[in-house]
Amino acid sequence: MEQLHDDRSWADRQFVLNERLGIALPRLAVPWESLSRLRQSELLEAWERIRGRIPDRIIVFEEQIRTLQDRLNEEEDFEESCRLNGAIADLASRINDLHIWYRMQQDLDEETRQHS
Repeated sequence: MEQLHDDRSWADRQFVLNERLGIALPRLAVPWESLSRLRQSELLEAWERIRGRIPDRIIVFEEQIRTLQDRLNEEEDFEESCRLNGAIADLASRINDLHIWYRMQQDLDEETRQHS
């Protein structure tokens, strides 16, 4: 049982919080291919836990965009309109990045299957 706890903490340490996206992202010290199947499996399990939070993060960003769009529709000051547009574009970019990370599971699963 102690070994499982150590394995989980090892896997969790392979991820670092990305403040911009609000989730932890992989930061492997060694290439994926050099990891044992057990370590790859541990990482996939840890990633799946993180990945499960991505849809909630997207919802938060979408709500923020709607709020900013409402403000933009009422805004008459050009400079403030530009600032609001920039903030909306930044949030949209975060959503796009989260979608890319969400699809990462499929890529890792395919890679793992190819080497099995």
